[in-house]
Amino acid sequence: MRLEDEPASEPRLVALATAVPRHFLAQEAVAEAASAIFAEAGGGFQHLAPVYRHAEIRQRRSCVPLEWFARPHGLAERNRLFLDHAVALLAEAATAALDQAGLAASDIDMLVTVSSTGIATPALDARLMARLPFRADVQRLPVFGLGCAGGVLGLARAAALARAAPGSRVLLLAVELCSLTFRRDDRRPTNIVATALFGDGAAAAIVTCRDDDPPGVPLGPWGEHTWPGSIDVMGWELDDEGFQVVFSREIPALVRQCLRPAVDAFLARHAVPWAGLDGFLCHPGGAKVLDALADCLELRPADLRHARAVLRDHGNMSSVTVLFVLRAAMDEARTGRGPGIGGRCLMTALGPGFTAGMLMLDLGR
Repeated sequence: MRLEDEPASEPRLVALATAVPRHFLAQEAVAEAASAIFAEAGGGFQHLAPVYRHAEIRQRRSCVPLEWFARPHGLAERNRLFLDHAVALLAEAATAALDQAGLAASDIDMLVTVSSTGIATPALDARLMARLPFRADVQRLPVFGLGCAGGVLGLARAAALARAAPGSRVLLLAVELCSLTFRRDDRRPTNIVATALFGDGAAAAIVTCRDDDPPGVPLGPWGEHTWPGSIDVMGWELDDEGFQVVFSREIPALVRQCLRPAVDAFLARHAVPWAGLDGFLCHPGGAKVLDALADCLELRPADLRHARAVLRDHGNMSSVTVLFVLRAAMDEARTGRGPGIGGRCLMTALGPGFTAGMLMLDLGR
Protein backbone atom coordinates (compact mmCIF):
# COMPACT_ATOMS: atom_id res chain seq x y z
CA MET A 1 0.00 0.00 0.00
CA ARG A 2 1.40 3.37 -1.06
CA LEU A 3 0.84 6.67 0.70
CA GLU A 4 -0.16 8.37 -2.55
CA ASP A 5 -3.08 10.18 -0.93
CA GLU A 6 -0.87 11.89 1.65
CA PRO A 7 -0.60 15.67 1.21
CA ALA A 8 2.72 17.13 0.09
CA SER A 9 3.16 18.77 3.49
CA GLU A 10 3.54 15.40 5.24
CA PRO A 11 7.06 14.77 6.63
CA ARG A 12 9.45 12.65 4.63
CA LEU A 13 12.92 11.25 5.13
CA VAL A 14 15.24 12.70 2.46
CA ALA A 15 18.60 11.41 3.74
CA LEU A 16 19.89 8.75 6.11
CA ALA A 17 23.58 8.06 6.80
CA THR A 18 25.39 5.85 9.30
CA ALA A 19 28.84 5.84 10.87
CA VAL A 20 30.85 3.36 12.93
CA PRO A 21 34.11 3.63 14.90
CA ARG A 22 37.27 2.07 13.55
CA HIS A 23 37.89 -0.85 15.94
CA PHE A 24 36.53 -4.24 14.85
CA LEU A 25 35.53 -6.68 17.57
CA ALA A 26 35.25 -10.18 16.15
CA GLN A 27 32.90 -12.23 18.33
CA GLU A 28 35.40 -15.06 18.71
CA ALA A 29 38.05 -12.64 19.95
CA VAL A 30 35.56 -11.04 22.36
CA ALA A 31 34.64 -14.45 23.78
CA GLU A 32 38.30 -15.34 24.28
CA ALA A 33 39.05 -12.01 25.97
CA ALA A 34 35.96 -12.28 28.16
CA SER A 35 36.99 -15.74 29.33
CA ALA A 36 40.36 -14.40 30.46
CA ILE A 37 38.94 -11.24 32.04
CA PHE A 38 36.15 -12.89 33.98
CA ALA A 39 38.41 -15.76 35.07
CA GLU A 40 40.70 -13.14 36.65
CA ALA A 41 37.68 -11.71 38.41
CA GLY A 42 37.11 -14.95 40.26
CA GLY A 43 35.57 -17.49 37.92
CA GLY A 44 31.90 -18.33 37.51
CA PHE A 45 31.98 -17.60 33.80
CA GLN A 46 32.09 -20.88 31.91
CA HIS A 47 28.40 -21.72 32.26
CA LEU A 48 27.59 -18.41 30.55
CA ALA A 49 30.25 -18.64 27.84
CA PRO A 50 27.83 -20.12 25.23
CA VAL A 51 26.01 -16.78 25.11
CA TYR A 52 28.71 -15.56 22.68
CA ARG A 53 27.96 -18.38 20.25
CA HIS A 54 24.19 -18.05 20.55
CA ALA A 55 24.06 -14.27 20.07
CA GLU A 56 24.14 -14.62 16.25
CA ILE A 57 26.74 -11.85 16.09
CA ARG A 58 29.84 -12.16 13.94
CA GLN A 59 31.46 -8.80 14.63
CA ARG A 60 30.86 -5.35 16.07
CA ARG A 61 32.52 -1.96 16.06
CA SER A 62 33.92 -0.25 19.15
CA CYS A 63 35.32 3.19 19.90
CA VAL A 64 38.01 1.51 22.03
CA PRO A 65 40.30 -1.44 21.18
CA LEU A 66 39.85 -4.89 22.65
CA GLU A 67 42.68 -4.48 25.14
CA TRP A 68 40.87 -1.52 26.74
CA PHE A 69 38.33 -3.87 28.28
CA ALA A 70 40.95 -5.71 30.37
CA ARG A 71 41.73 -2.61 32.47
CA PRO A 72 39.61 -0.87 35.12
CA HIS A 73 37.95 2.43 34.18
CA GLY A 74 35.92 4.97 36.11
CA LEU A 75 32.98 7.12 35.15
CA ALA A 76 35.10 10.23 34.42
CA GLU A 77 37.34 8.42 31.93
CA ARG A 78 34.44 6.63 30.27
CA ASN A 79 32.51 9.85 29.81
CA ARG A 80 35.50 11.69 28.35
CA LEU A 81 35.77 8.93 25.78
CA PHE A 82 32.04 9.15 25.16
CA LEU A 83 32.16 12.87 24.44
CA ASP A 84 35.16 12.64 22.13
CA HIS A 85 33.97 9.67 20.08
CA ALA A 86 30.25 10.51 20.05
CA VAL A 87 30.81 13.97 18.60
CA ALA A 88 33.26 12.62 16.00
CA LEU A 89 30.82 9.93 14.85
CA LEU A 90 27.93 12.39 14.72
CA ALA A 91 30.01 14.77 12.62
CA GLU A 92 30.76 11.96 10.16
CA ALA A 93 27.15 10.79 9.92
CA ALA A 94 25.71 14.32 9.72
CA THR A 95 28.14 15.34 6.97
CA ALA A 96 27.21 12.26 4.93
CA ALA A 97 23.47 12.90 5.38
CA LEU A 98 23.83 16.55 4.34
CA ASP A 99 25.79 15.46 1.26
CA GLN A 100 23.06 12.95 0.34
CA ALA A 101 20.41 15.66 0.49
CA GLY A 102 22.55 18.29 -1.25
CA LEU A 103 22.25 20.57 1.77
CA ALA A 104 24.66 22.55 3.92
CA ALA A 105 24.70 22.57 7.70
CA SER A 106 23.35 26.11 7.56
CA ASP A 107 20.19 24.78 5.86
CA ILE A 108 19.19 22.84 8.98
CA ASP A 109 16.67 24.51 11.28
CA MET A 110 16.31 21.95 14.09
CA LEU A 111 18.51 19.28 15.67
CA VAL A 112 17.07 16.29 17.53
CA THR A 113 19.85 14.35 19.28
CA VAL A 114 19.17 10.91 20.75
CA SER A 115 21.64 9.10 23.02
CA SER A 116 21.48 7.11 26.26
CA THR A 117 25.05 5.86 26.80
CA GLY A 118 26.82 8.96 28.11
CA ILE A 119 26.33 12.30 29.83
CA ALA A 120 26.78 15.55 27.94
CA THR A 121 26.16 19.06 29.26
CA PRO A 122 26.51 21.07 27.05
CA ALA A 123 24.65 18.52 24.98
CA LEU A 124 26.13 16.65 22.03
CA ASP A 125 24.36 18.89 19.53
CA ALA A 126 25.97 22.01 21.02
CA ARG A 127 29.38 20.31 20.84
CA LEU A 128 28.71 19.30 17.24
CA MET A 129 28.10 22.96 16.38
CA ALA A 130 31.80 23.56 17.09
CA ARG A 131 32.63 21.15 14.25
CA LEU A 132 29.96 21.83 11.65
CA PRO A 133 28.72 25.29 10.60
CA PHE A 134 25.11 25.12 11.79
CA ARG A 135 23.39 28.48 12.17
CA ALA A 136 23.53 30.12 15.57
CA ASP A 137 19.72 30.14 15.70
CA VAL A 138 19.31 26.39 15.03
CA GLN A 139 16.85 24.86 17.52
CA ARG A 140 18.20 21.99 19.60
CA LEU A 141 16.36 19.12 21.29
CA PRO A 142 18.63 16.66 23.13
CA VAL A 143 16.77 13.46 24.11
CA PHE A 144 18.14 11.10 26.77
CA GLY A 145 16.72 7.88 28.23
CA LEU A 146 14.81 6.32 25.34
CA GLY A 147 17.42 3.57 25.01
CA CYS A 148 16.81 1.10 22.21
CA ALA A 149 13.46 2.73 21.38
CA GLY A 150 15.23 6.01 20.57
CA GLY A 151 15.75 5.31 16.88
CA VAL A 152 12.05 4.93 16.14
CA LEU A 153 10.87 7.55 18.62
CA GLY A 154 13.63 9.98 17.62
CA LEU A 155 12.53 9.72 13.99
CA ALA A 156 8.94 10.24 15.12
CA ARG A 157 9.91 13.34 17.13
CA ALA A 158 11.78 14.73 14.11
CA ALA A 159 8.74 14.11 11.88
CA ALA A 160 6.43 15.78 14.41
CA LEU A 161 8.66 18.86 14.52
CA ALA A 162 8.81 19.03 10.73
CA ARG A 163 5.04 18.78 10.53
CA ALA A 164 4.60 21.49 13.18
CA ALA A 165 6.97 23.83 11.30
CA PRO A 166 6.58 22.81 7.63
CA GLY A 167 9.19 25.27 6.41
CA SER A 168 11.89 23.71 8.60
CA ARG A 169 14.42 20.99 7.98
CA VAL A 170 15.07 18.69 10.94
CA LEU A 171 18.28 16.73 11.42
CA LEU A 172 17.95 13.66 13.63
CA LEU A 173 21.21 12.57 15.25
CA ALA A 174 21.60 9.27 17.11
CA VAL A 175 24.76 7.91 18.68
CA GLU A 176 25.41 5.13 21.19
CA LEU A 177 28.74 3.91 22.57
CA CYS A 178 27.56 0.84 24.42
CA SER A 179 31.07 -0.62 24.61
CA LEU A 180 32.02 2.00 27.21
CA THR A 181 29.57 0.46 29.68
CA PHE A 182 31.58 -2.79 30.00
CA ARG A 183 32.44 -3.81 33.59
CA ARG A 184 35.38 -6.17 34.01
CA ASP A 185 34.58 -7.11 37.62
CA ASP A 186 30.87 -7.75 37.17
CA ARG A 187 30.09 -11.44 36.61
CA ARG A 188 26.33 -11.08 36.74
CA PRO A 189 24.56 -12.65 33.76
CA THR A 190 23.24 -9.28 32.54
CA ASN A 191 26.76 -7.86 32.23
CA ILE A 192 28.10 -10.94 30.48
CA VAL A 193 25.19 -10.93 28.02
CA ALA A 194 25.87 -7.24 27.37
CA THR A 195 29.50 -8.02 26.48
CA ALA A 196 28.23 -10.52 23.90
CA LEU A 197 25.67 -8.14 22.43
CA PHE A 198 26.51 -4.43 22.44
CA GLY A 199 28.27 -2.42 19.75
CA ASP A 200 28.84 1.24 18.85
CA GLY A 201 27.51 3.37 16.02
CA ALA A 202 25.80 6.57 14.90
CA ALA A 203 23.21 7.69 12.37
CA ALA A 204 21.90 10.96 10.97
CA ALA A 205 18.60 11.53 9.17
CA ILE A 206 17.10 14.61 7.54
CA VAL A 207 13.32 15.06 7.73
CA THR A 208 11.44 17.79 5.90
CA CYS A 209 8.02 18.84 4.63
CA ARG A 210 9.40 21.39 2.18
CA ASP A 211 8.30 21.03 -1.44
CA ASP A 212 11.68 22.32 -2.68
CA ASP A 213 13.61 19.48 -1.01
CA PRO A 214 14.33 16.15 -2.73
CA PRO A 215 11.72 13.38 -2.75
CA GLY A 216 12.03 10.92 0.08
CA VAL A 217 10.37 8.30 2.24
CA PRO A 218 7.00 9.46 3.65
CA LEU A 219 6.81 9.17 7.44
CA GLY A 220 3.77 8.61 9.63
CA PRO A 221 1.75 7.88 11.56
CA TRP A 222 3.74 7.14 14.72
CA GLY A 223 3.10 6.30 18.34
CA GLU A 224 4.24 4.44 21.43
CA HIS A 225 3.00 2.23 24.22
CA THR A 226 4.41 2.14 27.77
CA TRP A 227 3.35 -0.78 29.96
CA PRO A 228 2.49 0.04 33.59
CA GLY A 229 4.67 -1.45 36.30
CA SER A 230 7.51 -2.26 33.91
CA ILE A 231 10.11 0.33 34.85
CA ASP A 232 12.62 -2.31 36.00
CA VAL A 233 12.55 -4.30 32.73
CA MET A 234 15.30 -2.35 30.96
CA GLY A 235 17.58 0.62 31.53
CA TRP A 236 20.76 1.81 33.24
CA GLU A 237 21.93 2.21 36.81
CA LEU A 238 24.74 4.68 37.51
CA ASP A 239 27.55 4.47 40.05
CA ASP A 240 31.19 5.58 40.39
CA GLU A 241 32.26 3.16 37.67
CA GLY A 242 29.70 4.35 35.15
CA PHE A 243 26.61 2.90 33.48
CA GLN A 244 25.45 -0.54 34.57
CA VAL A 245 23.04 -2.34 32.29
CA VAL A 246 19.62 -3.42 33.52
CA PHE A 247 17.51 -5.79 31.50
CA SER A 248 15.20 -8.60 32.48
CA ARG A 249 15.64 -12.12 31.22
CA GLU A 250 11.88 -12.07 30.71
CA ILE A 251 12.04 -9.59 27.80
CA PRO A 252 11.44 -12.23 25.07
CA ALA A 253 8.45 -13.57 27.01
CA LEU A 254 7.10 -10.04 27.49
CA VAL A 255 7.42 -9.43 23.75
CA ARG A 256 5.47 -12.58 22.96
CA GLN A 257 2.74 -11.80 25.47
CA CYS A 258 2.36 -8.03 25.29
CA LEU A 259 3.57 -6.52 22.03
CA ARG A 260 0.90 -7.76 19.62
CA PRO A 261 -2.02 -6.10 21.47
CA ALA A 262 -0.10 -2.79 21.53
CA VAL A 263 0.60 -3.02 17.78
CA ASP A 264 -3.01 -4.01 17.08
CA ALA A 265 -4.25 -0.97 19.00
CA PHE A 266 -1.83 1.33 17.16
CA LEU A 267 -2.91 0.05 13.74
CA ALA A 268 -6.60 0.25 14.66
CA ARG A 269 -6.16 3.82 15.89
CA HIS A 270 -4.85 4.78 12.46
CA ALA A 271 -7.26 2.57 10.49
CA VAL A 272 -4.49 0.42 9.01
CA PRO A 273 -5.32 -3.28 8.63
CA TRP A 274 -2.61 -5.92 8.92
CA ALA A 275 -3.18 -6.61 5.24
CA GLY A 276 -2.17 -3.00 4.58
CA LEU A 277 1.37 -3.61 5.84
CA ASP A 278 3.95 -4.65 3.25
CA GLY A 279 6.98 -5.04 5.50
CA PHE A 280 8.50 -4.77 8.97
CA LEU A 281 11.64 -2.99 10.13
CA CYS A 282 12.39 -4.16 13.67
CA HIS A 283 15.10 -3.22 16.14
CA PRO A 284 17.21 -6.37 16.68
CA GLY A 285 17.57 -6.27 20.46
CA GLY A 286 19.05 -9.75 20.32
CA ALA A 287 18.53 -13.14 18.69
CA LYS A 288 15.93 -14.25 21.24
CA VAL A 289 14.05 -10.97 20.91
CA LEU A 290 13.95 -11.38 17.13
CA ASP A 291 12.55 -14.89 17.58
CA ALA A 292 9.89 -13.48 19.91
CA LEU A 293 9.04 -10.74 17.38
CA ALA A 294 8.65 -13.36 14.66
CA ASP A 295 6.26 -15.32 16.88
CA CYS A 296 4.07 -12.50 18.16
CA LEU A 297 3.86 -10.55 14.87
CA GLU A 298 3.67 -13.73 12.73
CA LEU A 299 6.66 -12.67 10.64
CA ARG A 300 8.36 -14.70 7.95
CA PRO A 301 12.16 -15.12 7.98
CA ALA A 302 12.38 -12.63 5.08
CA ASP A 303 10.63 -9.98 7.16
CA LEU A 304 13.55 -9.93 9.60
CA ARG A 305 16.44 -10.40 7.17
CA HIS A 306 17.72 -6.83 7.53
CA ALA A 307 17.39 -6.92 11.32
CA ARG A 308 19.33 -10.19 11.55
CA ALA A 309 22.01 -8.93 9.15
CA VAL A 310 22.55 -5.75 11.16
CA LEU A 311 22.69 -7.75 14.39
CA ARG A 312 25.23 -10.12 12.81
CA ASP A 313 27.53 -7.37 11.57
CA HIS A 314 27.08 -4.64 14.20
CA GLY A 315 25.48 -6.12 17.31
CA ASN A 316 22.94 -4.13 19.31
CA MET A 317 23.82 -0.43 19.11
CA SER A 318 20.78 0.62 21.15
CA SER A 319 18.83 3.46 19.49
CA VAL A 320 21.04 3.51 16.40
CA THR A 321 20.41 -0.09 15.36
CA VAL A 322 16.96 0.24 13.81
CA LEU A 323 18.23 3.16 11.69
CA PHE A 324 20.90 0.79 10.29
CA VAL A 325 18.04 -1.64 9.52
CA LEU A 326 16.15 1.13 7.73
CA ARG A 327 19.27 2.12 5.79
CA ALA A 328 19.75 -1.49 4.64
CA ALA A 329 16.13 -1.70 3.48
CA MET A 330 16.40 1.62 1.64
CA ASP A 331 19.59 0.50 -0.08
CA GLU A 332 17.96 -2.75 -1.18
CA ALA A 333 14.93 -0.90 -2.52
CA ARG A 334 17.16 1.57 -4.39
CA THR A 335 19.48 -0.98 -5.98
CA GLY A 336 16.91 -3.66 -6.66
CA ARG A 337 19.18 -6.29 -5.16
CA GLY A 338 17.26 -8.89 -3.19
CA PRO A 339 13.48 -9.24 -2.87
CA GLY A 340 13.06 -5.68 -1.60
CA ILE A 341 10.58 -4.28 0.89
CA GLY A 342 8.07 -2.04 -0.84
CA GLY A 343 5.06 -0.07 0.26
CA ARG A 344 4.00 0.65 3.80
CA CYS A 345 6.33 -0.69 6.49
CA LEU A 346 6.05 -0.73 10.26
CA MET A 347 9.16 0.19 12.26
CA THR A 348 9.26 -1.08 15.84
CA ALA A 349 11.68 -0.88 18.75
CA LEU A 350 11.49 -1.61 22.45
CA GLY A 351 13.20 0.44 25.13
CA PRO A 352 13.18 1.49 28.78
CA GLY A 353 9.83 2.37 30.19
CA PHE A 354 9.09 -0.51 29.21
CA THR A 355 8.08 1.14 25.93
CA ALA A 356 7.37 0.15 22.35
CA GLY A 357 7.96 2.74 19.63
CA MET A 358 6.09 2.37 16.34
CA LEU A 359 6.27 4.34 13.10
CA MET A 360 4.95 3.68 9.62
CA LEU A 361 6.77 4.70 6.47
CA ASP A 362 6.53 4.02 2.76
CA LEU A 363 9.65 2.68 1.03
CA GLY A 364 7.93 2.31 -2.33
CA ARG A 365 9.57 0.22 -5.03
